[in-house]
Amino acid sequence: MLLALSMPKPALAPLGWVALGPLCLAVARTASRPAPRGPRPFLLGLVTGLVAFAATISWTSDVLAIFGGLNAVLAWGLAALLIAYLAVYPAIFSLALTTAVARAGTAALAVAPLLWVGTEGLRGTLFTGFPWVLLGYSQSDTVAPLQVASLVGIYGLSGLVACPSAALALLATRDRRRSRPHLVAAALLLALPAAGAAWGAWRVGQQALVQGPAIRVALVQGNIPQGQKWDPAYRDRILDRYLSLTQEASQQRVDLVVWPESSTPFVFGRDGLQTEVMRAAVRRARVPVVFGSDEVVDEREFYNAALVMDERGEIIGSYRKMQLVPFGEYIPVRWLLFFAQPLVEGFSDFSAGESLTLLPVGAHRLSVAVCYEAVFPWLSRRAVGQGSQMLATITNDAWYGMSAAPYQHFQQARVRAVETGRYLVRAANTGISGVVDPYGRIVVQSPLFQTGLWIGEARWLDGHTVYVRLGDSLMWTCMLVTGAVLLLPLWERARRHGRSGHV
Repeated sequence: MLLALSMPKPALAPLGWVALGPLCLAVARTASRPAPRGPRPFLLGLVTGLVAFAATISWTSDVLAIFGGLNAVLAWGLAALLIAYLAVYPAIFSLALTTAVARAGTAALAVAPLLWVGTEGLRGTLFTGFPWVLLGYSQSDTVAPLQVASLVGIYGLSGLVACPSAALALLATRDRRRSRPHLVAAALLLALPAAGAAWGAWRVGQQALVQGPAIRVALVQGNIPQGQKWDPAYRDRILDRYLSLTQEASQQRVDLVVWPESSTPFVFGRDGLQTEVMRAAVRRARVPVVFGSDEVVDEREFYNAALVMDERGEIIGSYRKMQLVPFGEYIPVRWLLFFAQPLVEGFSDFSAGESLTLLPVGAHRLSVAVCYEAVFPWLSRRAVGQGSQMLATITNDAWYGMSAAPYQHFQQARVRAVETGRYLVRAANTGISGVVDPYGRIVVQSPLFQTGLWIGEARWLDGHTVYVRLGDSLMWTCMLVTGAVLLLPLWERARRHGRSGHV
């Protein structure tokens, strides 16, 4: 529950620092028991994961029921399967930590942050990954500790947040005969977050990342209900809303307008009349527009794309979404899902883009993450490495209603700005739209389900953070450590068997 409460909503950030403490303590007590321990180490983490994910991503059932056309029972069943799958990763953490403590004593609790990062990294990469509500995201609102993400990314920040939990478990389980090593390890684990926060406060105070050329960005929040989005009866009304807000933005002398994901109520370029109406309106506004639209090559190849139209009404760049949403934009192992035919039958798979393309805006370069892509740190890191001077996210979070999902999504996108040292501009159909500076501070933010225009100042920036240079090397190292710990019993067993066989 501490894990869940530290995430949006209610985003009680201090709880994140101690959230793993009860689990670490339970693992230490389990590991101190004489073997065999049975399934208890695995079950401790599994229960932790079931409660945490049930409380944070249960909104997936509503998405499947309302927009997937499933009955409530089946929707809840599929959501429960996802929750159960995600709970396996805390269970692996618990199993690895039990193995470490059983062999090295309770002092091995000090490696809990490394093992947690290893299992979060596995969750974020295996089967295309689902890096949602990672522990580090609990600190999205705490500016000073958040700066650590510029060094080691979100996974490294998760490890830092896990340190006090491990320290508390060490202090609660220390053996009097070995009290000094426990106290030293606990002191180091508590000193790391303090040092990280102090460095982060200093970094923010320097204001070195807000010195580039300024640009006024207008974020258009169309607030189109999902049920109307592709209804031909609403097509002209929807397009008129976006064009009217764009004209209003041009009168306020903005330099760039950003529309949300799939904002055009038609396939741009395929519907000649609507396409020309849009081109003419942008020429009158005389401002470049980044917008989302489906991009169709043929009936088997179509993409969720972001395009940029210049002041002349010409398309000068496009990006095709690479990281698609399972069960949202494509059906994995479709042939196995016989029990979810209502969802599968009415669904056409999008194609995945093959390359990360930067969009030109004048003399500068902008990278776009389409919706779900914003939670994958490697995408924005690679874009900045290729020359992106600003991050943009276009999304449609209407699917999530008034649940915690839009807040979780926005908080996770904020961390990309800190990791890469770039401004982030985000346009969402129903919100949350906003501008975030390279320190993760919100410049402007819209409420949910309001139609309007939000204007904020951003800057084109150059240079690379440590994270952009080194990437997720810490996360991969932690994954290797976790794997080695889990394989240790097998190695010991094989070694004993080898000795007995030799004798």
